[in-house]
Amino acid sequence: MGSSEADEDQLLKSFLAEVSEAERDNEVLRILGCFKLNPFEHLKLSFDSSPNEVKKQYRKLSLLVHPDKCKHPQAQEAFAALAKAQQLLLDPQERGYILDQVTAAKEELRAKRKKELKKDSASKIKSLVDEGKYEEQFERSDEFQKQLIIKVREILTEKEWRRRKMQMRISEEEGRLKKDEEETKEMWKRKREHEEKWEETRDQRVSSWRDFMKTGKKGRKGEIKPPKLKTEDPNKSYVQRPVKRN
Repeated sequence: MGSSEADEDQLLKSFLAEVSEAERDNEVLRILGCFKLNPFEHLKLSFDSSPNEVKKQYRKLSLLVHPDKCKHPQAQEAFAALAKAQQLLLDPQERGYILDQVTAAKEELRAKRKKELKKDSASKIKSLVDEGKYEEQFERSDEFQKQLIIKVREILTEKEWRRRKMQMRISEEEGRLKKDEEETKEMWKRKREHEEKWEETRDQRVSSWRDFMKTGKKGRKGEIKPPKLKTEDPNKSYVQRPVKRN
């Protein structure tokens, strides 16, 4: 560690020693009240902050709300939020995604301001005379930075909502496919059980068929059949006997 870094570290320790418990509690509440999708807000950093600035700011704030130093009941939650913010901003892919939304937000604000300048001839002329310096100065102003933070929130919220809806649709589709798969498995299971049962009763069916072919039309062997009825009147159900003549 160089002398300048050692001096800075000593200065930070001195600063933290002077911080009151109320200030620590206020910082916990600030962190927990931040917009959750923007890690720059958690670390109180501008969108053009470098990775080294992210690390330094994280160290400063994390010591401020560390559960061992801060007695606030939600200190651990705030400490974890800072850790996640640093992780996102040090990850090139995550950082790039957030900065892409910042760029989109700037473009929307510039387009909006361009429309406003068309209505304000004095501002339009000044913008042309200054060759863009007027606009650069405006983008460095607190007003623009506030608008930018709000617009970034809007874009990140919209992106996150779309992501969650897509994830929900994917989950629903996966659930439907899983249900179809289970129903197909159950169908094949029932079919297999039916075939096995059919095969188990095969000998019994063959035997029954053979018995039917032997006795089904001729009747059983030794069985006495009743005499056929001979009637003159088809409505009579008795046997017509012959009449004796004298």
